[in-house]
Amino acid sequence: MTMDSSGSSWFQEDPAPSRQEQVVQRICTRVAGSGVHVASLPLGGVQVWLDSPRHRWRFYHRMARELRLAGWHTETGPDRLLLLGWSAVCLSHRARMLRAALAGRLADFDRTAFTAVMIATRLGHEGFPAGELPGEVEARCGDALRWPARLADLDGLERGSSLEPLRLRLAQVAGLEAKVARRCGEHLALASKVARTVAGGAAPARSHVRESGDSGSSTAGLTERMVGVSVPNSVPDGALSAGTAR
Repeated sequence: MTMDSSGSSWFQEDPAPSRQEQVVQRICTRVAGSGVHVASLPLGGVQVWLDSPRHRWRFYHRMARELRLAGWHTETGPDRLLLLGWSAVCLSHRARMLRAALAGRLADFDRTAFTAVMIATRLGHEGFPAGELPGEVEARCGDALRWPARLADLDGLERGSSLEPLRLRLAQVAGLEAKVARRCGEHLALASKVARTVAGGAAPARSHVRESGDSGSSTAGLTERMVGVSVPNSVPDGALSAGTAR
């Protein structure tokens, strides 16, 4: 029943992958690209291996870092990566990273607005279709934020534990993830709005994007001034750099 080949599962594979396997597959494919294989272990957990031996060790460590950030304990071997269940330490680390994101990058709406202006202006000069510009800018800003993809990776996964301490940590993480998801949504809505402004050449309407209810402060004013300066009614070559230099 077991197999010795490093290019296959150690155990007989279930033809129907579990939800956990699907989630692990998404995370590892996002990190390493194609050629990722995932299979369950008999007593719980998941094994992951790659087709190509090139840079395998580096990819295993990158995948392990993302899986630990999701809250799982991992072990990295010479030919595969093992995921062995929820870890209190890794879940606590995820909670810290979510809080850091809320207080750091996700609190900076002006950076998102500026990034959206730069991307939209560059794509406009390259002849990107104006109707598709907001969606493309939103996607690229989402990639820059990183958390939208990380949260989407876990969609559909029911997270639970028979151990009370782990259940409490999972609940804490779920609450923080909800806050991060809302904040990411606000950033992406702002990016799309800025892209539409660049594509249409109109002055931006008043923004109602705010930081989380914890602080209650609005970032609208500075964002509006920056976008208003950066996006004139028409955007000729060099206009962005001239506007931002003011």
